[in-house]
Amino acid sequence: MTPARRLFAAAAALLAPLSTIPLVQAQNPVHQPDPRRGAVIAAQGTAPGAPPCAQCHAFNGASDSSGAFPRIAGQSAYYLTKQLHDFASGVRANAFMSPIAKSLSSDDIDNVAAYYAGLDSPFLPLKTAAPEITKRGEELATVGSAERRVQGCNNCHGPGGIGEPPAIPYLAGQYATYIAFELKMWQQGFRKSSADSMGYVAKQLDPADIAAVAAYYQQVRSLGEQAAKATGG
Repeated sequence: MTPARRLFAAAAALLAPLSTIPLVQAQNPVHQPDPRRGAVIAAQGTAPGAPPCAQCHAFNGASDSSGAFPRIAGQSAYYLTKQLHDFASGVRANAFMSPIAKSLSSDDIDNVAAYYAGLDSPFLPLKTAAPEITKRGEELATVGSAERRVQGCNNCHGPGGIGEPPAIPYLAGQYATYIAFELKMWQQGFRKSSADSMGYVAKQLDPADIAAVAAYYQQVRSLGEQAAKATGG
């Protein structure tokens, strides 16, 4: 074999593995979330030990009226996925959710997030707060407070707190107990994401403000429904 042929053969041997790259990529496509698998995780948990999500959040994602666990039905898959990764990484600390998130694989997280994001569960008919509390909460939600140096919550969370998917969750219809608890978690540094937005806002609010805005968002969806009925909408 001439030197030129030997050089060509060596080059061909080096380049040969590259020809298999498209095939390997085709055999390992990007994971597509599977809501059906997510439903199984929600109902049964996982083999490595994650408990069923339905134990706390209910199979329909509405949780319960205690507000100890948030309503997650219809939240965007992006938001739910991020929260689970935050729990797993320590960006968000919670005695219940942190160990659960750590026991889920990335595929598990994608699947269960896709399942709950696709649900359209009814909102529970909850008690309303006193009118003066609701009014204060509405002011904070829609206008903000010059005294507290915070903008209205709806500027980020959307008109009436309906959310701004995929990154910003809805608050309308969320449980007041849960909203108040999470604002306190930001105040105390247990939630480290959005430190310059949510972290800042939470630290400007006093306990009465937190109670008011939480109460407002819990009932704002039902208030909207009542108004629509009154006007024949």
